Amino acid sequence: MIISSALLRLSLALQMGVLGSVLLLGVPAGAAGLGTGDSDASMGSMPGMNPPVSGGQEFAFGEPGKSSQVNRVISIAMLEMSFAPRSLDVKIGETIRFVVTNRSELNHDFTIGDVMTQAAHRKEMLEAMERGGEMHHGTDPNAISVEPGRKGELIWKFTRAGRFEFDCNVPGHFEAGMKGVVAVDN
Repeated sequence: MIISSALLRLSLALQMGVLGSVLLLGVPAGAAGLGTGDSDASMGSMPGMNPPVSGGQEFAFGEPGKSSQVNRVISIAMLEMSFAPRSLDVKIGETIRFVVTNRSELNHDFTIGDVMTQAAHRKEMLEAMERGGEMHHGTDPNAISVEPGRKGELIWKFTRAGRFEFDCNVPGHFEAGMKGVVAVDN
């Protein structure tokens, strides 16, 4: 079996204990829509994200949702290297409260985005790990980190049709299969 370079780096990092200093803290269930840690200025330049509009953030794939406008709650389980369910169907304009439970023994993140945003986020996470630093989602409304045995919440409004992803961008996790698809239609 061929092991990708990202998985090999992940394995080495786990063995060396480096990964623990890079992975992010979990979010209590009551902290809806917020990531953890300090704001990471580089996240504002990620593809698919436009400069703040009216004090908020606007993305090509949707916008932060308001808890008062939630149409539906969707529970997502983070398993060792997968999400359950792996695919979702939502309607344009629908605001979803994602309740994400980490049932594995590893730290994971849950990031909503288009292909370009996800690839950029994975690259940033890997670069942060290689530098021995931390990657914080800060106030990024499209991403949360969840520790083993913990829950996190993210509220998102889908504003246009398309196929988007929810991925774990911790180095090696996406490559091992930790990804999902959100189909948004009328």
